[in-house]
This record gives sequence, C-alpha cells and structure tokens, in this order.
Amino acid sequence: MKLKHLASLIFVGAVIALAGSLGIVKASQHNRQTVIGVLVPLHHPALRQIYSGMKDELAAEGYHNGKNIKIVYENANGDQSNLHTMADKLINSHAKVLVGIATPACQALANGTKSTPIVMGDIGDPKGAGLIKNEKHPEGNVTGVHGVQPIHQQLALVKKFMPKMKKLGVIYTSSDDSATAQYKQMAKEAKKMHINLKAYTIANSNDLNQVSQQMLSEVDAVIVPSDNTIASSIQTLIKNANAVNKPVFPGAETMVKQGGVATVTNSQYGAGRETGKFVAQLLKGKQPANLPVKDYDQGVVSLNVKQAKKLGLTIPAGIEKQARKNHMLYK
Repeated sequence: MKLKHLASLIFVGAVIALAGSLGIVKASQHNRQTVIGVLVPLHHPALRQIYSGMKDELAAEGYHNGKNIKIVYENANGDQSNLHTMADKLINSHAKVLVGIATPACQALANGTKSTPIVMGDIGDPKGAGLIKNEKHPEGNVTGVHGVQPIHQQLALVKKFMPKMKKLGVIYTSSDDSATAQYKQMAKEAKKMHINLKAYTIANSNDLNQVSQQMLSEVDAVIVPSDNTIASSIQTLIKNANAVNKPVFPGAETMVKQGGVATVTNSQYGAGRETGKFVAQLLKGKQPANLPVKDYDQGVVSLNVKQAKKLGLTIPAGIEKQARKNHMLYK
C-alpha cells in the first residue's frame, strides 16, 4: 500500500511538473514577439514623422507594436559614439529587421551587421553613403527608401519669393553625407538657374550660431537641405535670421512649421509609410537583396504664412492654395 501511495504521489508530481513546464513554454511563446529595431541619430519632428508613418503602415499590414511585434526604439541624441553603441545593442537584440532613420543611423547599423535585414528610412544618398551599390539590385542586406529631394522646385520657390535676390546662402553639416549630396545637386541647379549660391558648413550644432550669423551678414536669404543636425537646432538659425529680417527656406516641412518660410519637399510621414512597407515585406520572409530601393519623390508645398508676413514677403500666387491642399499651411 505504501509503495502504491508513493507511486501515486510521484505520478501526480510528474503531471504537475509537466503541466507547469508546458505553461511556462506557452507563456514564453505568448510573450515572444518579433523584434524590430529602430535607430535614429537624434530627436526632431521630421524623424518622428518617418517613425510614425512606419508604425502606421505596419499596423495597416497587421503588425501591432506590443501585440505581435515589439519595436525597440533607440535615439543617440546627436552623439556619434552613442550611435554605434546603440546600433550594436539593437543588432544583439536578435531583431528580425533593423530600421535606420537618417543616414548616420543606417550607416551605423550597416557597419555592424551583414546578415540582419536593414531598411533605410528616407535616406538622401544611399549609394554615396556606401549603403547600397545598385538601387534595382541591392545585393546585400540593406534596402528601403531613397528620399529624392525636389531641389529644382525648392530653388524655383525661393526665386518666386525673392525675385530681386542677389545672393542665396546654403548651410549644411559637412559630415552628413545626405546633406552634402543635396548641396552638390543644389550647386549644379543653382548654376543652371543663374542663382548666386554661397555655401557655409558646420561640424556640429554648436557651430550653427556663429556660422549662421556670419552667413546672414553676407546673403539675402538662406536655403537648408534636409540636414538632421540643423533641423534639431533650427530655432537658432531662425532666431538669427529674424534678427536681420531675412528668410529661411528649409528642406523639410517640419522646419517650415518651426519658423521657415516655405519649401517644396517630400512628406516625411509618407516616406515613413513606404519604410513600413519594406519592413512588412521582410517580416513576411522576403530578402533585402530581392527588394529594389524605392525612390520617394512626392514633392509638396508647405508655407508658413505668419513668418512670410512677419518678414514682409509677398506670397506668390497659388502657393497658399497648394499648401492648404497639402494640409501644410501654417498661420
């Protein structure tokens, strides 16, 4: 009887243990979510719009953060050493897909892994940045969205606002490959359009105050490419420009909202939606090498009416109507 009782206890204990282990496995499987790692070099509204667009597109595709996917978001706060540390952290998190929003973030991820799929979030010059060799056939583990800025339209808009302009200043960060590429394209277009363009560069945001003051003493207006460093400190540039009553025409809609006059640019949110489409395809098993890079060039007008009036500028015919249609009119 004692042996039967002991055997019964052992059997019951084994059943409980097995049930417990199955429960742990089930809970573990329930909590195991596909990880998507997202890296940004710093915080500013334009990059947040790309991120928001990506999340919304993923949700539309059936991927919901906190449910069946887990998005790990890392912000380097403008520190290059942080960028590489955070890239390594995301790579080691066993993310199924990595997303680099802005060129420096994408480069840090690409330098850290040649196996994990990487999606470019609105990169200005992916070939020049060494991220891909061929847009139609990426070959490696990187693909995504190439943000093609409408440079000619941007310069044409400046001329409409400033028909008597003698010199246009352009300021950009020398270490930003995308901004540098945009400046080179801008210089070519300016020459064709007979615009006297003078370039000024900064190494980091600490240079912006002094360099912009010098620039504003020598030019009639300022144009800015899609430069993440300047975008993060745009209020410094706007403050200095307002002090001498000169307009700034930025390369991003978010900078117009913060005090720039106007621009023709891609929608960062729209670029984010395109980025999300790439992430979804990779989650479904497709390979980066088989996904051609998307050239995103949906140029739309944005206008800050309040800023234009503050500087005494005449708004060209049709511009306000276009900006209102795009929901990018700020008063």
